[in-house]
Amino acid sequence: MIVSQYMTPEHRACDTLFARAENLVAGGDWEQAEEAYMVFANDILLHFKKEEETLFPAFEKQTGNQQGPTQVMRFEHEQVKGLIGKMAGAIEEKDKDAYLSLAESMMILLQQHNMKEEQMLYAMCDRVIPHADREVLLETMKQEKL
Repeated sequence: MIVSQYMTPEHRACDTLFARAENLVAGGDWEQAEEAYMVFANDILLHFKKEEETLFPAFEKQTGNQQGPTQVMRFEHEQVKGLIGKMAGAIEEKDKDAYLSLAESMMILLQQHNMKEEQMLYAMCDRVIPHADREVLLETMKQEKL
């Protein structure tokens, strides 16, 4: 298996969870929205953990570069984490307008971020990380928990 085959479906799963939470907020179902949002937040944070603790270090080890694409991805992860907190606050306050406004920003950020990872970084990882090392890191990521 290659990195993109494992990581890209995680992006799609998070997108689906995000959309579900947004639809529940829009419909005013705050209890279900909170549950759905927490599932989304936990899944995306686990995805980030896999990248930051396993994938990115493996890429950086092979390239000797910690100031390139992985630095940009980490910065964007921090932006997403900030929005996660703000959106959780909007749900807690049952502030539909605030949540939906933040959700629009989140959607744009995630779409751009995921495109960079899927079209560039994952392909670069597949090229530079040796096959045997890649298999080990994929197995490690499959076992990761929050």
